[in-house]
Amino acid sequence: MAEEEEAVSEAAFSLQNITITDEIKDDYHYEEVSADDDISLHEDDEDLSKALQTVQEQTKDAQVLALQSVLTSGKSVAEIPQAMDDFFCNFLVRLGMSRTLDCFQTEWYELIERGLITVEDAGLVPDVYTRNQQLETENLSLKKDLEAYKQSVTNFSWRWNQSCAKLLPEVWSSQHQLGSVNICSKTEEALQKMQRERDFHRMHHNRVVQEKNRLISDMKRLKAHYASYEPVLKQLSEKYQNSLTQKMLTSLERDKAMGQVTGLQAALESLESGYTKQIPETKVGHDCTRKKRFEGPTQKALREARQQKFLVASSSCDADEDAEKKMGRRDLKDSEFPVDAEGAPDLEQAKEHPQPLKPGQYQLSSILKVHDFAVGCLALHPRKKIVLSGGDDRLWKTWGFPDGNILLTGEGHTDYLSGCCFRPSGTQLVTSSGDTTVRLWDLSRRGCILTLRGHCRAVRACCWHSCGDFVASASADGTSKIWDVNSERCRYTLRGHEDSVNSIEFLPFSSTVLTSSADKTLSLWDVRTGLRVYTFQGHVHPCNHATFNKKGAERPHVDNLPDKHGVLGDTIASCDSSGVMKLWDMRKLLPILSIDAGPHPANQVSFHRSGGLVALASSEGSVKVLCLAVGQLSILRGPGVEVRCVRFHSQEHLLSAGADGRVCVWTWAQ
Repeated sequence: MAEEEEAVSEAAFSLQNITITDEIKDDYHYEEVSADDDISLHEDDEDLSKALQTVQEQTKDAQVLALQSVLTSGKSVAEIPQAMDDFFCNFLVRLGMSRTLDCFQTEWYELIERGLITVEDAGLVPDVYTRNQQLETENLSLKKDLEAYKQSVTNFSWRWNQSCAKLLPEVWSSQHQLGSVNICSKTEEALQKMQRERDFHRMHHNRVVQEKNRLISDMKRLKAHYASYEPVLKQLSEKYQNSLTQKMLTSLERDKAMGQVTGLQAALESLESGYTKQIPETKVGHDCTRKKRFEGPTQKALREARQQKFLVASSSCDADEDAEKKMGRRDLKDSEFPVDAEGAPDLEQAKEHPQPLKPGQYQLSSILKVHDFAVGCLALHPRKKIVLSGGDDRLWKTWGFPDGNILLTGEGHTDYLSGCCFRPSGTQLVTSSGDTTVRLWDLSRRGCILTLRGHCRAVRACCWHSCGDFVASASADGTSKIWDVNSERCRYTLRGHEDSVNSIEFLPFSSTVLTSSADKTLSLWDVRTGLRVYTFQGHVHPCNHATFNKKGAERPHVDNLPDKHGVLGDTIASCDSSGVMKLWDMRKLLPILSIDAGPHPANQVSFHRSGGLVALASSEGSVKVLCLAVGQLSILRGPGVEVRCVRFHSQEHLLSAGADGRVCVWTWAQ
């Protein structure tokens, strides 16, 4: 009790002044108590003992009051816990929720009657201070129990260690006496067993090391052996390429020698017969030089017009100078343009007159990887089974058909190749490129022999005239040019298209040129005058390519055209960027047939040698073949990439090149 009083005396306390007003509404009546009443003494009790007793009682009362003030510090009135239902009822009454109060009381007492609410749930509202005191008391009791358990465990461990210390020496001595012999024997056996295992593993390890060393030596020997193969294979490949090149060059020289021998034999026969006969120089190809005795009315009129033009130009300086002499000074190396239409002196093709194909269809037979990038053009050698191709890798390549072995590779262009063509003699070729140049290449020299410059934008296509003296080129600048190979200059610039000229082609053995343009038109030109002869209109989208038939076509069954073979170049095929292919009659200058093979763009068209089939290269990754006899369009599907160009090879083969650098070979199968 003394300790509690001391703690109370040392504790801090606070006094709170509370004013009791009339507004407090309760039933208790407070009365004012005077301070003099507590300490007043009656007159009868005014003795010393009574006074001392009264002072002691007042001191005790003051201590009790101080203790109560400390215990009730911060609170004006002692908080008495409320019942759970009273707490909710008072809360609802204070908020004025009478209907909720009725529902609560009804459901509350109903659950109590059913026994669904326990005594703990229906008890008093827990007080936080009371709850904290209970938890603190429980915590102290648990700590005391924990300390007691720790002490008991410590005592038990100490006693157990003491008992074990007394018993272990006796047990150890007995075991040592009884099992010393057994332990030694077992130890010796275990040692021997481990030694045997050690020897076994050591032997196995040595064997593995020996096999490893042997395999390493074998691998080194094989690597050295295979390393010697690479230079040998490279050397053999170079020899093979050189052999193929020499073979091709030898064939060309042989053909040239055979032509010279034929000319010499004819000269010898003429000498032996007793009169002189002029033998022209024999060329490997076609000789389309003009002779005066075959000069027609058109050539005569053109010659007279040129003479008159030069006479007028030279009259101011020298009126007496001969017009023919003045015209000759223009360029002595200029070639004469061919006549209007000459016979086709290609005897080899005449011997191999194409026969109509038997019923069947084309099937994919092989795929050749020729270029690393897209292939933009294909051309066939006039007499040999050699194919020329140009691609976006800025290279042109000649390769054998059908094996695909590369014979020659040419480089020199600084941009993609858009067109290529063999010279009719087969000894030279021409290429066009996006670098605005046209280049001539000599196969025997294996290099470029002439570069033709004059276009201001990319060159789209090029071709060689059948006489071998002229080259035509088409450019994105909207012009086409006729180049003289002998004088190495541009003879005419064909102007008239309003947009890019995408293709150009000579009509064989004539002076007519066909062009197709992005302005949706086709045009025929006379290379002797550089003027446009006729314009075909009918496409509604830019034209990508146009070509002549090379043998006359078997016409489709339409009312205004008979069923028969036409003559050389009587039909034109064209295609545009919407996939539409059209056939035109050269003689009547009218459209024959229109085929919608879209909606993907059509890049190139090609006639079969018989004239009965037309192949179309489509951007959707397929080749479409039109049979003119029945008007049927068949679709050939290959690798699935865009097809840039298509070309018929011999009688039963079709070549198509795509954007992946590969060339597909299709074979006619019945």
